[in-house]
Amino acid sequence: MSFSVVQLLGGLSYATTLFLMAAGLTLIFGVTRIVNFAHGSFFMLGALFTAHWVTDWFPAWGESLPLYMLAILLGAACAAGAGAIAEFFLLRRMSGAPELYQLVATFGLSLAMHDAMQWGFGPDEVFAPRFPGLKGSVQIGDEFFPVYQLAMIALGPLVWWGLHVLLRRSLFGQRLRAATQDRAMLAALGVNPRPLMLGAVVLGCALAGLGGALQLPREPAHLQMDMNVIVETFVVVVTGGLGSIGGAFVAALLIGLVHAFGTAWFPQATLVVVFLTMAVVLVFRPQGLKGGPTASLDHGGNREAAQKFRGLRLGRGWTAMIALAFALLAALAWSGGAYWQALAADGLILMIFGISLQAMMSLGGLVSFGHAAFFALGAYGAALSHSLWGATLPVALAVGCGAALAVAAVFGAAVVRSSGVYLAMLSLALAQVVWAGATQWVGLTGGDNGLIGLRLVSDDGRPLFYALLVALALIAVFALRFLGRSVMGAALQAVRDAPLRAAASGLSVGWLKYRVFVESAVLAGLAGGLFAAHKGAVFPSLAAVSTSVDALLVVLLGGVHQLWGAVVGSVVLSYLGAELGREVTYWRGLLGLFIMLIMVASPSGLLGLLHRVSGRRANGGTR
Repeated sequence: MSFSVVQLLGGLSYATTLFLMAAGLTLIFGVTRIVNFAHGSFFMLGALFTAHWVTDWFPAWGESLPLYMLAILLGAACAAGAGAIAEFFLLRRMSGAPELYQLVATFGLSLAMHDAMQWGFGPDEVFAPRFPGLKGSVQIGDEFFPVYQLAMIALGPLVWWGLHVLLRRSLFGQRLRAATQDRAMLAALGVNPRPLMLGAVVLGCALAGLGGALQLPREPAHLQMDMNVIVETFVVVVTGGLGSIGGAFVAALLIGLVHAFGTAWFPQATLVVVFLTMAVVLVFRPQGLKGGPTASLDHGGNREAAQKFRGLRLGRGWTAMIALAFALLAALAWSGGAYWQALAADGLILMIFGISLQAMMSLGGLVSFGHAAFFALGAYGAALSHSLWGATLPVALAVGCGAALAVAAVFGAAVVRSSGVYLAMLSLALAQVVWAGATQWVGLTGGDNGLIGLRLVSDDGRPLFYALLVALALIAVFALRFLGRSVMGAALQAVRDAPLRAAASGLSVGWLKYRVFVESAVLAGLAGGLFAAHKGAVFPSLAAVSTSVDALLVVLLGGVHQLWGAVVGSVVLSYLGAELGREVTYWRGLLGLFIMLIMVASPSGLLGLLHRVSGRRANGGTR
């Protein structure tokens, strides 16, 4: 009994941290309609600033209760100031853009902030002193529970009550709620919405920084805090319902308790249990516990939704010329030596992976934030079939595609019930389950050590394998072109742009979404199998969030509505990542700045930007 009570209290304490993060993210989304993937960076900034303040800069503050509390507030203020800068230079410029572009732009912000903090604070962990006056523990039966965590339990309801009073009783809160409901009407009544947006972002980032600073007595500050916390924060926000602070509070309690008891009962599958909890909630309530209508990432009247899929009207001659130029560039890369051969092969595999995601995004309006699940399943399927049964390359690739097909066929039933942010987070849950399974099932997957020493491609067979990659990449592009020009492609675009009208016209909306999702998963599985053959090793990181983000970046950098968008995006991302990594220490930050610039200047991608520039020149010439 005492053990259960301690686990219960631990879950409630952890729920406070989750609620601080989720409440800030909910505030920002509610007013600005921006899904801020960089929210974990403000959490990490608050923790690192406070930790250095009380450890390196002013150690005496770590021994005084009032000064330590002031240092925590300064950490929250530092995060709030960084949030104000981000709102001015990025978030307000992304207002009104599709939420998917906002996710990618704020991911670029997280990359830039990560490298900025690594440069400013250094790469090492910082162990801050315990909170003065709350260093002891209380005995509960045979167990002990820290006094500090008891104080954290009391803090959660206080923060919720404070936010409730602010939003319900103050003029600022009333205007915030009005901006959430109808920003245009509020502006028509003479209230400038921009200060409200700035205030919501500052308050939300301050809550995140406060949550990070309050973590210091429990864990050291380090540069992995942002990604560790943001995933579970999204779980809480989506489970509770986007835009609902009350839903975030209930979901934080639920996820905190599941995390605590999962750690005790299923220590090797805690993350799986957490994401399964979110998945179960979304299956029965696709809008979350207290959410409104299902949010959409690609349709609903935004400026990118109605874009036509470009590149389908190119004649056979132009298409053949582009394909020939692509093949010649691939041959030129092969002639450049081992480095360029490896880089080109990586780019081709990433290209196939990106096209798999582009098919369901551009035509079906389905967004996956966990497409890495099928990539990893394809890689592990190919690797295990080879290492256990001695399968050759064709058989191994078929097994990898089969593994992705089997999981997608089951998971697709949930896809047809969800859309928008909820679908993106549900797919992220699947990827995290695959990642956790690959990490914990050591006997089969090797855990973090991975599966190494694969010989699916011999040294003599490398040229033939490279030619296969080039051929498969071109086939994937032509298959996407064929799908876009087909009857099914037209039906998918009708479902994407006007689902209710498409259903009223007799189209099977659920079946169309299911089919394109499963086909996309199989192509992603093929890309994963090719990756295993190319690298000769497979690791759990293939199912990580960063792998899914790579696919999104490939599609969005080139242009989601451009036939050759994934091709251009994969070339740019592969080249920039490799060359910046060789020449620049903080290359991820520069990559993040480039991503933000593209998302602000041209949400339709590089090809969309090129199309607009050429159109302007043509119009200028006719005048």
